[in-house]
Formats: sequence, structure tokens, C-alpha cells
Amino acid sequence: MPEAIRTRLLTALVLAALLLLALFALPVTVAGLMFGLLLLIGAWEWAALGGLTKAGGRIAYTAGAAVIAFVVWRYAGPTLGLDTLALIDIAVWVVGLAWLLRFPVRVPRRMTLLSGLIVLPLGWWLLTQLLAQRGPWWVLLLFAMVAAADIGAFFSGRAFGRVRLAPAVSPGKTWEGVVGGLLGAAAVGAAAALWQDVPVLRMALLAAAVAAISVIGDLTISMHKRSAGLKDSGRIFPGHGGVLDRIDSLLAALPVFLLGVAAMSGP
Repeated sequence: MPEAIRTRLLTALVLAALLLLALFALPVTVAGLMFGLLLLIGAWEWAALGGLTKAGGRIAYTAGAAVIAFVVWRYAGPTLGLDTLALIDIAVWVVGLAWLLRFPVRVPRRMTLLSGLIVLPLGWWLLTQLLAQRGPWWVLLLFAMVAAADIGAFFSGRAFGRVRLAPAVSPGKTWEGVVGGLLGAAAVGAAAALWQDVPVLRMALLAAAVAAISVIGDLTISMHKRSAGLKDSGRIFPGHGGVLDRIDSLLAALPVFLLGVAAMSGP
């Protein structure tokens, strides 16, 4: 096995083990702190996407993200509620989609920086609340849907890919891959519906929606990286790049998943 693939697989196994540890073995508060650490690393990387290359600027940006996360936890969360915060989060990704349609028009750095200060703190808050209110299995299901979408897109894209999805942003992605990703996520959703005793069609449709917006998340971060002239957001994970390279799809999918689960299962 080539060294690069071995490194990538080993890193993936370590990350999966840490995720399971956080979800099933640690108190929600401790797991939330672990997610918060990822938020801070992600903010450090996002600062570079917005053109902040010096340490001082990146530290200030990371600190700003931490302050906003605290404000959301202390004030906005109890006041606005999960639904409102999730809709705000989705709105930022919709703006990202609108800019994707304009690319290669360069994204203004202020827009890049502002979007990070919204989606990273909100992503942290929504994920910790999903864990606290729904439990670890629902969080794991979200990860499984996003992973199934990624795997389905990879293999169907390699086998059938012909029509490029967004060649200016990510030349390797195809519409055939997107279809495969939607089907893969829908299959995971249908299986989960039987386990959770909810309507199969509704869960499969939710999984497909999660897969669709996860593509937008992936492409949006790729667009910001191209605007900044970067290949990867960071190098913290051997063979996988940075934190944002691993959680871009998840960040976008999270609010859609949360709203869909709430609609199906009630408060």
C-alpha cells in the first residue's frame, strides 16, 4: 500500500476513534469543549482564507470567533433558539452558493472573514446542542450521512463522471458524482429510519438534502481556498489537510439535519 494512502487511512482511523470517544465516553460538556477546540483551529485556518497571513491577525480572528461562540452560548442560544440559529447558519451557506455561481469572480476578503465568524460559532453551538438534546447516535447518523455522500460521490464520479459540476472551483467533481452521493446518503437515511421508527421516505429525503448542502459546503470552502491561493486549509491532519478540509461538508449539513430531525421527531 502506498505510504500516502496508509497515512490517510491511519489518520482517518484515529479521527474516527476520537469522535466515538467524544460522543459515547465523555460528558457532553467535555465533548463540547473538544468541539470548541476544533472551532478555534478552524477559525485559525479560516483567517488565512480571508487573507490574514500574519500571526497577530490570525490570533485576533480566532479570539473573535471564541468570543462570538461564548455570546451565542450565553445569550443568543437561549434567546433565539436552535431553529432561528440554524436558519441563520443556512443563510450564510446560501450566500456562499450564490457566490459560487459567480466564480471565478474573487470573493471579497471581508465577506470570507465575516462568514467564518458566523458559521464556525454557530456550527459549534448547533453540534453541541444536537448531542445534548438528541444524543450521540443522532450525531453519529449525521456524520454517517455526510460520509456516505462523500464516498458515494467519489466512486460514482470515478465510474460514471462526465459532466463537471464546478470546474473553476473543484475540477474533479461531477454531476454524476453528486447523484451517487445523494443515493448513498439516502440509503443511510432509509436504514436509519427503520432503526429510529420514523417514515423511511422522509428520512431518505432528509439525508438527500443533507448530502446536497454538504456539497455546497465543500465547494464553498474550496472557493475560498482558491480565492486565497491555497491548496489546503491547513496541515494538522496528515494526509487530510486541515480542520476545515475535514468538516466543511459537515458544517453546511448540520443546520439542515438539525431542522429536519426536529420536524420529524418533535422537540
